[in-house]
Amino acid sequence: MSAKAISEQTGKELLYKYICTTSAIQNRFKYARVTPDTDWARLLQDHPWLLSQSLVVKPDQLIKRRGKLGLIGVNLTLDGVKSWLKPRLGQEATGIVRAIRDYQGPLKEHEVTIFVRRGGPNYQEGLRVMGEVGKTTGIPIHVFGTETHMTAIVGMALGHRPIPNQPPTAAHTANFLLNASGSTSTPAPSRTASFSESRTDEVAPAKKAKPAMLQGKSATLFSRHTKAIVWGMQTRAVQGMLDFDYVCSRDEPSVAAMVYPFTGDHKQKFYWGHKEILIPVFKNMADAMKKHPEVDVLINFASLRSAYDSTMETMNYAQIRTIAIIAEGIPEALTRKLIKKADQKGVTIIGPATVGGIKPGCFKIGNTGGMLDNILASKLYRPGSVAYVSRSGGMSNELNNIISRTTDGVYEGVAIGGDRYPGSTFMDHVLRYQDTAGVKMIVVLGEIGGTEEYKICRGVTEGRITKPVVCWCIGTCAAMFSSEVQFGHAGACANQASETAVAKNQALKEAGVFVPRSFDELGEIIQSVYEDLVARGVIVPAQEVPPPTVPMDYSWARELGLIRKPASFMTSICDERGQELIYAGMPITEVFKEEMGIGGVLGLLWFQKRLPKYSCQFIEMCLMVTADHGPAVSGAHNTIICARAGKDLVSSLTSGLLTIGDRFGGALDAAAKMFSKAFDSGIIPMEFVNKMKKEGKLIMGIGHRVKSINNPDMRVQILKDYVRQHFPATPLLDYALEVEKITTSKKPNLILNVDGLIGVAFVDMLRHCGSFTREEADEYIDIGALNGIFVLGRSMGFIGHYLDQKRLKQGLYRHPWDDISYVLPEHMSM
Repeated sequence: MSAKAISEQTGKELLYKYICTTSAIQNRFKYARVTPDTDWARLLQDHPWLLSQSLVVKPDQLIKRRGKLGLIGVNLTLDGVKSWLKPRLGQEATGIVRAIRDYQGPLKEHEVTIFVRRGGPNYQEGLRVMGEVGKTTGIPIHVFGTETHMTAIVGMALGHRPIPNQPPTAAHTANFLLNASGSTSTPAPSRTASFSESRTDEVAPAKKAKPAMLQGKSATLFSRHTKAIVWGMQTRAVQGMLDFDYVCSRDEPSVAAMVYPFTGDHKQKFYWGHKEILIPVFKNMADAMKKHPEVDVLINFASLRSAYDSTMETMNYAQIRTIAIIAEGIPEALTRKLIKKADQKGVTIIGPATVGGIKPGCFKIGNTGGMLDNILASKLYRPGSVAYVSRSGGMSNELNNIISRTTDGVYEGVAIGGDRYPGSTFMDHVLRYQDTAGVKMIVVLGEIGGTEEYKICRGVTEGRITKPVVCWCIGTCAAMFSSEVQFGHAGACANQASETAVAKNQALKEAGVFVPRSFDELGEIIQSVYEDLVARGVIVPAQEVPPPTVPMDYSWARELGLIRKPASFMTSICDERGQELIYAGMPITEVFKEEMGIGGVLGLLWFQKRLPKYSCQFIEMCLMVTADHGPAVSGAHNTIICARAGKDLVSSLTSGLLTIGDRFGGALDAAAKMFSKAFDSGIIPMEFVNKMKKEGKLIMGIGHRVKSINNPDMRVQILKDYVRQHFPATPLLDYALEVEKITTSKKPNLILNVDGLIGVAFVDMLRHCGSFTREEADEYIDIGALNGIFVLGRSMGFIGHYLDQKRLKQGLYRHPWDDISYVLPEHMSM
């Protein structure tokens, strides 16, 4: 299979061309390619069989499931092909939008109503597109963003919830404020007070907490001064952390260094607000730890193959107190060894298989919390009063959204990871939150599988956990399946009745934990508990102020269509951004398929034209005859001297090319311009010769040191015969040959040389091949296109001379004394 998608037509052509067959009849196929710009009358002229045979029509690309997607038409007439192509050709609808448009008939027939809830980067654009599809097709489509609970649309679809007529419009994805002051200082804090500040008059809890059970591990994992090392070249994640730091008004970036074993020590550029900063990258962990003793957190982006070794190495450094392991799929036996060593060292592990965690206003791990627009929307730039712990990293983002909309915000959140053996458990973090003054209530999002939630039950009943806990275990639908169900996470599978989500939710409720009836009600329960704490004075909400200034990346702003910028470069000859290289609008597969050759490619790249076959062949002939003219000419001589001096190929080639000018090689352009000017002005050849003689100027393209009318240059003869045989008109060549008759009558070696012939013939080709206007042809002559022929052709010879000298192992060249005439000034006495 190809590494990239290629056209089916190209694939078959390659098979037929390069794979031999012993069968008497090879399975050749007939095809015609159609684009939105196809001229059907011309297509029929080229492929008359289209009217007489049954046809198959499909996208010319190796796309999976073309049949299932309705992208193949079979046994059609040409009119049927046209009808099939009309709604499809040139359309760029994709995914669900395409499906709705294609199947709007059955959807309307069955009175289908569609509900859409979407979040994530640029989710408003997706919702807008879906809303427009609903309007244009007449299908009822209700769209909701992050202002609506994730599963609320299920209740709406089932008729258990009312459908809002006009759901609140969320802030635009690009809710960034650009710093108009030009200051690069860290923005001021966005609140007058922090929720994490303990209050002396807060209401005492109903129960007195028992002493802490944890030994050796800190209850506070992150602060505003936390410094981290990132293992892995995760520049996007690091930039996200720095942007979070900046918007949280931290004094310094939270990332002190990066470790990447596959490169040498260097520095990586990042943004700190509007200012660029450098963060060191070390090849090994030892150097990073030695130079940054203030670091106490490692964020490990190593793959599942190296995460174990790098984590074990890190735990040998006493300064590290917290490690986040992002990789999924680490063997369980190795994970258990990591956990054992972490317990011995007093290190808290978050993960494996996690996005990490976040402490608003202080620190975030990697990609936790999403992009900056989501950080702002969920108010993660300042601390709230609610701490949560979940298994799923994706669901932790939904918890950020829910908590920010129903309470004063998140104090801290951790996703412990979906593996069977997480490095830290629900209870580890719940107990931390219990012992943290700034946390006033706790949210736990569990799931089917495991028994960790029962430890929370015991903690509540035994009085160890006294703060309000809201908990829900995902996976209650497992009871609806007749067999055992393995959900997405490795640990999300109930091996016994007590591990089911239903059983754990019931036990939590009986223990006094706030448990909703479904995930759909989770936000409502969180809000009711929060409002009760506010009413009792346990939580005193701080005054909200607008979010701080956030610089936006140029690439993101451009994607959202918020800015525009003039390009630094413009090009119209080549585009390498798609699935295949395109030369002046022609895919590279087409170039090879039509065997355009070097002349055809040169026509595309130099002139943006698809030249006639005879023009392509003429260009190739010009390259062949100008490829070399021996070692004695100045360009080849320079190349040889450089090669023998030990210089590289590019330097030697450049040395030779720099000799090209009016006296060597540049006569192509000069001859073309000189003869064209004379011919276009209407003067006869004799007048032209006399005029140049009177002005004391040489006629460029006339004369040769060796060849003459009696000893003709065969290169000129070959090209002249070809041009006269294939070109539709040769007025300038004919004019130049008349000039040659006059000049050779005066001196036999004043012949039309190869430079002159190529120059005048090229003008005839540009003017009369039908691909150029007169103005275009003259412009290419003026900007030096003809000299490009000599440069390109002679480069082949120069490279040949370079390789020849290296092959012959020739030493440093020194010019012999007897070939130099030393002319020194005579001695002058005073």
